[in-house]
Amino acid sequence: VVVVVTSPQTAPRLSLIHTSTTTTTTTLNAAVGNMHGENSCFMPLLQNDEGYVAPRTVQIAGFYPGVDTETYLALTSEPSPEMGQWTYDFSDPDGPQMGTVALPGMTSVYETEDPVAIIADHVEFNVQLPPTITDRVDLVVLCDRARTHFSERKFLVMELEESPGVITIGAFESKGQMPENTKILGQVTLVQIPWLPSMQKKTSGFAEEDQLY
Repeated sequence: VVVVVTSPQTAPRLSLIHTSTTTTTTTLNAAVGNMHGENSCFMPLLQNDEGYVAPRTVQIAGFYPGVDTETYLALTSEPSPEMGQWTYDFSDPDGPQMGTVALPGMTSVYETEDPVAIIADHVEFNVQLPPTITDRVDLVVLCDRARTHFSERKFLVMELEESPGVITIGAFESKGQMPENTKILGQVTLVQIPWLPSMQKKTSGFAEEDQLY
């Protein structure tokens, strides 16, 4: 599955990606509603393991026969990601900073009717990673723009009245807690966490203890 991504946020972070350009940056809003793990609100997390092999997004040169040599040779490609990680690409330095990312074939991705992805770091959503990781780590946040209704404890993509033109993500225990005149633009359906070498744990022999979370 390939979805469009928005430009990543400004923050010192641990680089997990191969990109062909330097992207523009924006600033996140202050937290609105609950973050991950607060008041029984949990994001739909997918933790990669060290053996995870990410899908690759590959450009198409055309239909054969009839593919011309110039087009075939002109297309660019990105290297395979490190095991346990993924890649995304922003290929046009002069255009709007939107690109593509490949997501795994799974039910939550399949059931996302109108998908768009956002790149965010784990600190912004209070996603807990092992204490050995001190840098900010990129997460891929998949959103469904078709789900514009309120749902309790689901992470909503919103446009707040006081912040027009900028999205905010948060969850609420009840609709009454949501700021007035808020537009619901979608819901988060998946948050993908990369695997990093610093996440490696010594095995204890007990499956319950050997899980990362």
